[in-house]
Amino acid sequence: MGWLLRYLVTLLLSLILSFCTGQDKIVPGISISGNLTLTSSLGAFALGFFSPENSSKYFLGIWYNTVPVPSNTAIVWVANRKSPLDSPGVLMLASDGNLVVLDEARKVMVWSSNVSVSAAAKNSTTGSLMDTGNLVLRFGGDTLWESFEHPSDNMLPGIKVSFNKRTGQQRRLTSWAAPDDPQPGNFTFGIDPEVPFQTFIWKETTGYSRSSIFVGKDTSTVFQNQDGTAYFLSYNFDADEVYITYSVSDSSVQLRVWLSPTGQLELLQWQGSSRTWLLLAKYPVDNCDFYARCGPYSACHRDEPQSPRSPCKCLTGFTAKFPNKWVAGEWSGGCVRENVLTCGNGIFEGYFSKLEKVKLPDHSVLLENRSMSQCDSECRHNCSCTAYAYVNATDTNNIAKCFVWFGELMDLEQNHDIGQYEIYIRVHGSEPAGNKGLSVNSLRQSLVIAIVSSAAGLLAIIFGYFLWKKNLGKEGRTTGRMSEIISNVSVAGGRNDTELPLFNLRSILAATNNFSEANKLGEGGFGPVYKGILLGDQEVAIKRLSKKSGQGHLEFMNESKLIAKLQHTNLVRLLGCCIEEEEMILIYEYMPNRSLDKFLFDPFEKTKLDWGTRFRIIEGIAQGVLYIHKYSRLKIIHRDLKASNVLLDGTMNPKVSDFGMARIFGINQVEANTNKVVGTYGYMSPEYALYGHFSEKLDVFSFGVLLLEIVSGKRNASFYRFENSRTLARWVWELWKEGRGVEVIDASVRETCRTHEALRCIQVGLLCVQEEPADRPTMSSVIRMIGADEATSLPVSKEPAFSTPRNSSSITTYSNNVVTFTLPEAR
Repeated sequence: MGWLLRYLVTLLLSLILSFCTGQDKIVPGISISGNLTLTSSLGAFALGFFSPENSSKYFLGIWYNTVPVPSNTAIVWVANRKSPLDSPGVLMLASDGNLVVLDEARKVMVWSSNVSVSAAAKNSTTGSLMDTGNLVLRFGGDTLWESFEHPSDNMLPGIKVSFNKRTGQQRRLTSWAAPDDPQPGNFTFGIDPEVPFQTFIWKETTGYSRSSIFVGKDTSTVFQNQDGTAYFLSYNFDADEVYITYSVSDSSVQLRVWLSPTGQLELLQWQGSSRTWLLLAKYPVDNCDFYARCGPYSACHRDEPQSPRSPCKCLTGFTAKFPNKWVAGEWSGGCVRENVLTCGNGIFEGYFSKLEKVKLPDHSVLLENRSMSQCDSECRHNCSCTAYAYVNATDTNNIAKCFVWFGELMDLEQNHDIGQYEIYIRVHGSEPAGNKGLSVNSLRQSLVIAIVSSAAGLLAIIFGYFLWKKNLGKEGRTTGRMSEIISNVSVAGGRNDTELPLFNLRSILAATNNFSEANKLGEGGFGPVYKGILLGDQEVAIKRLSKKSGQGHLEFMNESKLIAKLQHTNLVRLLGCCIEEEEMILIYEYMPNRSLDKFLFDPFEKTKLDWGTRFRIIEGIAQGVLYIHKYSRLKIIHRDLKASNVLLDGTMNPKVSDFGMARIFGINQVEANTNKVVGTYGYMSPEYALYGHFSEKLDVFSFGVLLLEIVSGKRNASFYRFENSRTLARWVWELWKEGRGVEVIDASVRETCRTHEALRCIQVGLLCVQEEPADRPTMSSVIRMIGADEATSLPVSKEPAFSTPRNSSSITTYSNNVVTFTLPEAR
């Protein structure tokens, strides 16, 4: 109750020092309540409690001091949006140094700046209202928190709308629920996290309106008033953050961007003479401004958006999906190809149709450092690539950008007034004379050369393998300590039956060029991984226990004794180990295509995973897990099954890896408990994450999450889309129960996949992630269901585990790992 005593003291001081109305700072011992306010030094903004028109609720807010209050149009920021008060509250500095809002009637805290304040600063922080409209919490010269980093529905000059690519944190505008209700409404505005060079207005979880693509760092004049005042919009990005902001040439001009409760962005300027807000611009305005107004493979024509005739027109080579509805003005079905594309073995038989003066469609992928011919070639050589554009940037480097698209083309406009670009769209038919690009004959020639080269390389690898086997016996020397440890890597009767070849350290140093950084593939909890070349030119992956790691010895023993006993085409093969001079090293077969996550979650690399490849990967992982559960000499629970622990060989076949956390079960053992929960959050079943209880159904749950990731192309661990974060499984479940399962399928394969097969995989994935272990299928059942024909019915799934969305005031997503030993790069 210390805060209550502090509150009574500060309230008394506030009554004595009532002259504080009009000051711009709040300090320890001073509070704001009732009609008291803070006013910025030049009188531009005021802060205090207000009650909106036609409302009985109270909020702490910031408003223009020169605009009549209580006008709702004057409010630019609200603190306690999610916790309205029945009477004016109290703003004060709490004992932890944070700004807080207290409910005077209920004696509870309803809002806090909620930052970590050092012990030295707790009694010395101050809150200041700046003439920019920014409320700042400071300690000395350091800013600890500011309202500009937590905008409401208004964007003032200097506020950033941003997306942090590293943490996933987003800074957005959120509309009021209604003109007289500051609580969070249905609309948000911000940077698109999936395509971070464009902005979106979302209505709840659905795209409502989308901007043009920002091609490079840019500051441009977007509006100039008759009095000469100019407004500048800036788009910037660096390694971590993408953001937009704006400024005005005359700082005395009261200008704001407002996201209305109806979803419109409005640029407003206060007119002191008429005491009104002048609307300078707004968006969206007409048909073409609304997201995907015409559906896929169609362009909304900007020159006739209000025409009685349809503004929507199918692209060249496409026709209306529902012709009767199209004529009637229902365009959401969009267009489909008139003819199926012919594209096999990387050879494309059609051509690219050029479309000019367009707003580029959604879901673009940026390819860095490409010339025009390289941009054309990369799209032409990829059968999943549906279009490309080569756009000159307007930043200081003036570097052109290559954009490509995979899957459907959505939200394309022609004769767009901002950002008029050219796009080349893949269509069926004969290539017109003079059309830019590589000829089919030259592509065939390149293919023949590639096949011959690959065959020669394969013969060299086979020859090298036999040469390595011949010389292997010469490399088996080891120290007494190595023999001692290897003897402990036994699983039955105390004898060394690991059948694991032993390598000496000298051969490992030679293979990795003395653990050269140039040979390093990546690093996980166990330690670094290096590419090595043994005698006979055999490529291997060498996993070295880090001396700095506090973990790994147990995992080393566990993995060496487990993988040596496992022989399956879908499990990574352990070739040997080395324990010498304090070194603990494992040698694996080398996987040239790295781990599955490097393809699945990269916007460009994922296009190399067509549906046939994805389905083969799903089946392969399932077979590998079934083997360790049922058919191997040891019954094993993996406990860390995820995309980064699935490696891909040269032909994209999957191999499950990283058995450092695996547990051996007795043949008749069904379940076990542990006090040390290890693995990766997001892939753990609820009974394991909460209680340490695990069985085969833990791996089934993890497989279900992985299966949904493979079908959707979305990462579960960082699945953030909107303000109320949710799991991938919940997002899939909501679409599934609404009959919209097709929308789960990754856009890059949606058009070309076997739809019934993909939907069956989604249903199996949902069965695997159910709350109760007993409701989940076994891996045997999973394989039967995945391979069943279209007519076979599957059990009805229940709502998945961990499906309740978080209700958070910030839009922040972090990948949260517990103890996990994963090699994040290629092996």
